[in-house]
Amino acid sequence: MSWWSARSLKWRLVSRLLLFEILIILSVLTIIMGSLWGSGYLIEDYEGGSLDVLKDALSRNAEGQLIVADTPEIVQLRADVGNLWFVIRDRNGQQLSQGTVPSQFAQTLSLLDHISDARLNNELGRAKRPDAIVKWQETAIGDVQIFTGTQGRMSFNRMMTGISAGVLTAIIPLFMVIALATLAITPLVVRFALKGVRRAADQAAQITYNQRGVRLSAGEVPEEISPFVNAVNDALTRLDKGYASHERFLAQAAHELRTPIAILNTRIAALSPSSEKTQLLQDASRLAILSGQLLDLQRLNHSPVAFALVNLVAIAGRVVFDLAPLAFAAGYEMSFESDDSELMVHGDQMSIERALTNLVQNAIDHGGCSGMILIKVLETKSIIVTDEGAGISPENRQEIFEAFNRLRPNSSGTGLGLNLVKEIMELHNGTIEVSNRGPKGACFKMNF
Repeated sequence: MSWWSARSLKWRLVSRLLLFEILIILSVLTIIMGSLWGSGYLIEDYEGGSLDVLKDALSRNAEGQLIVADTPEIVQLRADVGNLWFVIRDRNGQQLSQGTVPSQFAQTLSLLDHISDARLNNELGRAKRPDAIVKWQETAIGDVQIFTGTQGRMSFNRMMTGISAGVLTAIIPLFMVIALATLAITPLVVRFALKGVRRAADQAAQITYNQRGVRLSAGEVPEEISPFVNAVNDALTRLDKGYASHERFLAQAAHELRTPIAILNTRIAALSPSSEKTQLLQDASRLAILSGQLLDLQRLNHSPVAFALVNLVAIAGRVVFDLAPLAFAAGYEMSFESDDSELMVHGDQMSIERALTNLVQNAIDHGGCSGMILIKVLETKSIIVTDEGAGISPENRQEIFEAFNRLRPNSSGTGLGLNLVKEIMELHNGTIEVSNRGPKGACFKMNF
């Protein structure tokens, strides 16, 4: 998992946690307010219903006298209460009243100068909302004292306004504390939780096409991600089985082909000399080379190869000795050079010899049947094979190492030779390079 993807995942988780916390807080508020509303506490026990409506409707006329405007809330309150009464005073002594103050509270009128806030009941010891209240209130026209009954109810709009004020004063600071804690703790939790995921991702990044039996570690990944890791491992198991079946088929096919090819060569050799016999011999040779290359691939992929110290100069000399007659017969000159008499590397002699043989055969097939084929062992433990043919264009230099890929459809090659060279060099932790040799010709370089 890259640094950027891990960081992006971390902040996605943080944002989702914050959103989840917001939803929880809103849900709790909704439940609390719904419970209060459903229980009737905000309706039956609220004592400021009339006072709130009067406070909002209070204003002054052009002469500066106190008046109560006929707002929709006042109209609704008068309709609900029926006997609405109130006494409103400002600090300058102006007074506005309506209705008849109940007799049990009439004596309170003479005491308003000495009362700040009061809750008045008809009965001694009542715990629910009072029958009348006295309160000083801040209004749009200044501070006023309101003496009225408590028959009104809390409106939904006023309840929402109160909730908003509560959110601003209490809930938002609480949420900010939770959010800061989330921002501080979540990255640590995510980093710890995804440690196993990063390890599995690193293992997946190291899997190559020729590795078998590799599985991702599922022991430390979070429980929620384990099914995905297990599914990937199951897919790798199925791929291993399919690849093994494919390889067994190739190996068996190559083995089965060797006997009929040998019989075919024997029968062709018994024919009288002719151009048809020459063509048949070339075709049979192609079949023999193809079956041999398939067996080589199977051996490299499935059989453990024991490396030993081998002499690159000796290997190159044997390949030149074996293939020189073919090169001469095809119209080439051949040259073998070495920077030293002995250059040792750790490797598999048979595989290296096969790789170099494929490169020389490739030069014979594609060198244009003229010029010089040069095999040279360098002191850097590299082997180069060059010809003087048409060369290889830059855009085709990667494609030629793919299995069964031939740049010329009518070529006599099998399309496996260079792929096998690449496989052998990867087995030896080496590389194979291709370039053009000066104005004409291809140059292949095996680096050990």
